[in-house]
Amino acid sequence: MAIMRTILLKGAENQWLHQRASHYRFVRRAVRRFMPGERLEDAIEAAQLLRDRGLNTIFTRLGENLTERSQATAVVEHYVEVLQRITALSLPTVISIKLTQLGLDLDREFCFQNLCRLVEAAPQGDIVWIDMESSPYVDVTLELYRRARAKYENVGVCLQAYLYRTAKDLESLLPLGPGIRLVKGAYKEPPEIAFPQKSDVDENYFKLASTMLSESAQKQGMRAVIGTHDPKLIHRLQAVATQNGVRKDSFEFHMLYGIQRALQLRLAADGWRAGVLISYGKDWFPWYMRRLAERPANLFFVLRNIIG
Repeated sequence: MAIMRTILLKGAENQWLHQRASHYRFVRRAVRRFMPGERLEDAIEAAQLLRDRGLNTIFTRLGENLTERSQATAVVEHYVEVLQRITALSLPTVISIKLTQLGLDLDREFCFQNLCRLVEAAPQGDIVWIDMESSPYVDVTLELYRRARAKYENVGVCLQAYLYRTAKDLESLLPLGPGIRLVKGAYKEPPEIAFPQKSDVDENYFKLASTMLSESAQKQGMRAVIGTHDPKLIHRLQAVATQNGVRKDSFEFHMLYGIQRALQLRLAADGWRAGVLISYGKDWFPWYMRRLAERPANLFFVLRNIIG
């Protein structure tokens, strides 16, 4: 499985595959397991259905590493429209953005101003999540998050459990009363900076999430989101929350659209807050390959679609 994961992550970076794979009907059909469609309207329709079943949603438009200011400005305008639409429809939906969508590779200050515009455009109390990208972006992402958090309460950041450094990053953020969404991590990283073994990632995830659900973190204003599809981890962390007296409605579980659907519904039915990350947009190939790499067994699903 480790070899397959490496192959899939390399494929996510392959421009030749990127340009060709999206034209194949069987690939597009397989992608629909993980995203309702490429349009904002597809995401909204899915969010309405999930709302009726007690689930919150998070929207993210796919695409990263934009190379022109006009592209980044267009992304900001799109998300402003998204915020207006979800407000008008009274959807329990927030947005999650990548800083390289907002022009981080072009100009750090330009990116920060774009981020601020989105945080200010969000409905009162609705958080704007900053996705974490590959390891070269961690320092600047946390720098801009700290700047934004000093100005706004409704902004959060994603941390990745497979990086060795994350425990120290989490510790340094706790005094801010941060919003943190913890995930395992989906980029190709060298063993010098990231745990290569899944079992080690899982155990580090549990330790980090337990810190987020600790009494001291909660007193500091931690807004915790547990981003995992692993039922065993979820069960262990439910026990931690209960032991620490953390209310079910004071933190949230996040999962991707189309993965562990029954578990998503069960969490909501049992009174836990649960959210579904809905991705959409035309630039889905790198993201899709990373989803396959997270669980290479999903390749069997793709093969079934090829066979028909």
